[in-house]
Amino acid sequence: MKITYHGHACFSLADAGHTVVIDPFLSGNPVADVTPDAIRADAVLLTHGHGDHVGDAETIARRTGAVIIAPFELAMYFGRKGLNVHPMHLGGARTFPFGTVKLTIAFHGSGLETEEGIVYAGNPCGFLVTMNGVTFYHAGDTALFGDMKLIGERHRIDVAALPIGDNFTMGPEDAKVAASWLRARYVVPMHYNTFDLIRQDPQAFAEDLGKQGQAVKVMQPGETWEVPVA
Repeated sequence: MKITYHGHACFSLADAGHTVVIDPFLSGNPVADVTPDAIRADAVLLTHGHGDHVGDAETIARRTGAVIIAPFELAMYFGRKGLNVHPMHLGGARTFPFGTVKLTIAFHGSGLETEEGIVYAGNPCGFLVTMNGVTFYHAGDTALFGDMKLIGERHRIDVAALPIGDNFTMGPEDAKVAASWLRARYVVPMHYNTFDLIRQDPQAFAEDLGKQGQAVKVMQPGETWEVPVA
């Protein structure tokens, strides 16, 4: 699996024949490395309905024909716009041509800001995405929660992308606990330094995790990393 970080909480995951993009907040993202028209995708995965995660999902899906995979209510919102969607919900898993997707819980909110006000977008989620035997866990926007222990016990996670920005999500201290529970081979920090309100030092986070024996990959926007074979 090749992972490309596009800033904030947006990642592209690719193997030899497929690409999926998660939470494509690109337009209006001051640290994004690409524009929506440069994104190739077979699927767009959305963790929840906030604008800094839904981002350019509609634009990308219309141009590429990608299926939008999201919690039921959020998927149906885009389905009503005539887009190709696959609704899922917490705890559910499904195998697609590119691999397997399983939804995990996330402790956050989920609402779409529209001209008519905020539209309820269902429960937020995290994703376990497995492609060619490599599993990537995108925690979504979340607080620390005890069932991360269960996720780590029940799934062999190669890479865990964890928010560290604080204020809206876990901060570095809680993310360190999450990392210890998830037991991933590598941890990638996300959801930080996009705005001043979520400014953090990812290198300090990496050093702290190193002290507890965990490998961290701090990715820069635009960087592509091929996950080493276990």
